[in-house]
Amino acid sequence: MKLPTWFHKLGSPPHFYRLATLLTPWFYVPAVLLLLAGTYGGLVLAPADYQQGDGFRIIYVHVPSAYLSTMVYGVMAVASAIGLIWRMKLAHSVAAAAAPIGAWFTFLALVTGAIWGKPMWGTYWEWDPRLTSELILLFIYLGYISLRGAFDDRDKADRACAVLALVGVVNLPIIHYSVIWWSSIHQGPTIKKLDAPSITGDMLWPLLVMILAYTLIFAALLLQRVRAEVLDRERNARWVLDIMGAPAQGN
Repeated sequence: MKLPTWFHKLGSPPHFYRLATLLTPWFYVPAVLLLLAGTYGGLVLAPADYQQGDGFRIIYVHVPSAYLSTMVYGVMAVASAIGLIWRMKLAHSVAAAAAPIGAWFTFLALVTGAIWGKPMWGTYWEWDPRLTSELILLFIYLGYISLRGAFDDRDKADRACAVLALVGVVNLPIIHYSVIWWSSIHQGPTIKKLDAPSITGDMLWPLLVMILAYTLIFAALLLQRVRAEVLDRERNARWVLDIMGAPAQGN
């Protein structure tokens, strides 16, 4: 399969490093502004829920975190597939950089869910299909990170971790459809149908803003981490030595 020129250019470490350096602030700045707007809208402007009271406001952290936990894994899996198929080392760098970010979003989703669950369900944890599959996702993230650290050979680590990432994809539809496929105490989809969401507009807009803010934060963190990963992988390359102002190493 012949790949487009821009794809090959994007796979060039120096080109990607320069592009990531340029784009990172353009993700961070709107992310912070949206985060402030969404937080104010969710904590101040949105009315209390008629059943949950002010306790519902944790959704403005929980829902974006849960969404990013699966979205980041999707990015990691796609990058892993590209790395395996086209042997693109930069794609493996993206996957490696995404894993810790996804693990933290998954952990945050589980913690905020537990905090919400105590007053609403009377317990911090239930072996509910949605909760259990989300916990499995965290274990997959941690397994990916641990597996990468177990190899001294980076190429072998890339291949092994890519296979694990692709196998773990099977858990994503389970997370998404768990509340439909099985009897679950977890709340069903809230904004799945934007034409008739089960949440009022004054509660919905801050949630959408927070989801966008978290997505931009992820993009900025990913670019920053990939830059560091690229520098580590290419540390002996001439262009990296030029950036660092270091003399070229002799053979």
